[in-house]
Amino acid sequence: MRFFQEGKMAEQNQNHNAKQKPEQDMNHILKVRRDKLKELQDAGRDPFKITTYDQTQHSQEILDHFDEFEGKDVSIAGRIMSKRVMGKAAFCHVQDKLGRIQCYVQRDSLGDEPYKEFKRMDIGDIVGVKGYVFRTQTGEITVHAKQIILLSKSLQPLPEKFHGLQDTDTRYRQRYVDLIMNEDVKKTFIKRSQIIREIRNFLDARDFMEVETPMLVDNAGGASARPFVTYYNALGEYKKLRISLELYLKRLIVGGLERVYEIGRVFRNEGLDQRHNPEFTLMELYQAYTDYNGMMELTESMFRYLAEKVCGGTKLYYGDQKEGTGKEIDLGKPFRRLTMEDAIKEQTGIDFETIKTDEEAKALAREHNIEFEDRHKRGDIINLFFDEYCEDKMIQPTFIMDHPIEISPLTKKKPDDPRKVERFELYINGWEMCNAYSELNDPIDQRERFAAQDALSAQGDEEAQHTDEDFLHAMEIGMPPTGGIGYGIDRLCMLLTNSATIRDVLLFPTMKTLKSENNEAHADEKAGEEKASEAVSDQSGFFTPNEKIDFTGVKIEPLFADQVDFDTFSKSDFRAVKVKECSAVPKSKKLLKFVLDDGTGTDRVILSGIHAYYEPEELVGKTLIAITNLPPRAMMGIDSCGMLLSAVNERNGEEELHLLMVDNHIPAGAKLY
Repeated sequence: MRFFQEGKMAEQNQNHNAKQKPEQDMNHILKVRRDKLKELQDAGRDPFKITTYDQTQHSQEILDHFDEFEGKDVSIAGRIMSKRVMGKAAFCHVQDKLGRIQCYVQRDSLGDEPYKEFKRMDIGDIVGVKGYVFRTQTGEITVHAKQIILLSKSLQPLPEKFHGLQDTDTRYRQRYVDLIMNEDVKKTFIKRSQIIREIRNFLDARDFMEVETPMLVDNAGGASARPFVTYYNALGEYKKLRISLELYLKRLIVGGLERVYEIGRVFRNEGLDQRHNPEFTLMELYQAYTDYNGMMELTESMFRYLAEKVCGGTKLYYGDQKEGTGKEIDLGKPFRRLTMEDAIKEQTGIDFETIKTDEEAKALAREHNIEFEDRHKRGDIINLFFDEYCEDKMIQPTFIMDHPIEISPLTKKKPDDPRKVERFELYINGWEMCNAYSELNDPIDQRERFAAQDALSAQGDEEAQHTDEDFLHAMEIGMPPTGGIGYGIDRLCMLLTNSATIRDVLLFPTMKTLKSENNEAHADEKAGEEKASEAVSDQSGFFTPNEKIDFTGVKIEPLFADQVDFDTFSKSDFRAVKVKECSAVPKSKKLLKFVLDDGTGTDRVILSGIHAYYEPEELVGKTLIAITNLPPRAMMGIDSCGMLLSAVNERNGEEELHLLMVDNHIPAGAKLY
């Protein structure tokens, strides 16, 4: 027994040492780099005191125009990405904003001391290189270095070259490293910049004027979304971050500017998923003396123009073309035009022209398992049907037109059918790409619509708009007939760069604060604020000691309130499942969509109404418990295959839900008995 215990202790020590070794190695690397910097500083050659360098060429210029540069002196600058020393000569690759180029470093050309200094340089150091251009025997275009100057010392090592930076969480948090290590990422953001530049070129050619409007506003209107609220100390007032650009741009139309647009950040206090980030780039434009038909022509022309300028043609492929999992999208053909009710009829056979009342619409929703709220009217139900049955079918460019008035408070009614408005949304690849109106310019009608939105807010709709008296005053001054449209620039960039998620086209996407960062940032705050920030960064309470959780005011449902026979219970298949992906279900405030590893090798999708208690990203990687042998249930157009278990309790009169999370050592598919 003693032998076994000693053997076990030895094994534990060995495992402990194995875990510590990478950390020790890293500490050694960091120390060596700092020691090298100190040597340079002590010798009076501190690289951080250098302020400029005469960079005359970039790598790609030399590679593309070798015939012009061969044998001529060049001066390049960039980061050392590889280094191979072979006695009296060495090769390295220097990377700049356009790419990388090989440099040949020879002791005889450089000199003894400069060559020694080069040998002590590290991967990641930023250097300036002067020399002449030639082609090696292997055919690689190379700069023969006459001088190498260390311009900045890298004190942190770059990721290992063969695997690079692949962890997505680290890539998004450390985008600066991602840009260095992943060439495709850099190309995506160069293309994003080109997309925005070409949008401006297109609109400038149509005589639009670019403007800027406030971000901090009293009334965050123009869209249905929950705003962020902040306190303005100087004025002693609460302000909101804008959720839209609309209401100020329309004021400018009233002022006579006729054609205006803005590309700017807007902020919506909502969840994160593959196509949503709480701060994103929106472009809105307004044109006097036209309607939504004019906006359709402009949109179709602009999308076709962007594809040709940025992608080289009007046919795009979204997805993995090699694997054949994507789809070809043709922006060259005329975009299809379809009313929302006709789209529903095409996909389901349901004709909403025959549904006259709110109650008929709600009965139809119940029949098709579509979730709705008591306040919803016929038009809201039509929109929910479209979301569930049609949206993801719109792969080729399709204008969905003539929305219900209930979901369009700023849009003109159709003269021949006052239940509908002159509005369209463009769908491509199953995504909403833009939203456009024949703008409402009747101030009396607008006041009535705002009143209806105020009533919805009073019923608890946090996304409802509010009456804006100054905007109504502007409309009473007189606004001409106007067409308006809003484009999600990030989603457009996803399409044109073939990017899988919105985070891939945002340089710095919103991320949940890491616990260590959160604690450091809030170290000096008040005790109550510290407790709140600790809760936010505590990974949903998993492994939190009970003594740190306040259970006062918690009410638990009595045991055995309901009974079930043993045979029924024993037929339920309880399994451990691991969360691979988690995202908010579009158009739903409550539902999260979980993509789960249940041990079978096939992803399992389960929807759970848990969004009020968790953000999607904090659940990825967790091990949960699910009932896996329930029949699929359609929810918001998605088959939910099972049920995730949660614990319910009441705290101070309000219901709380907590997902059952278990030790991550439990493998996916493990059965509970």
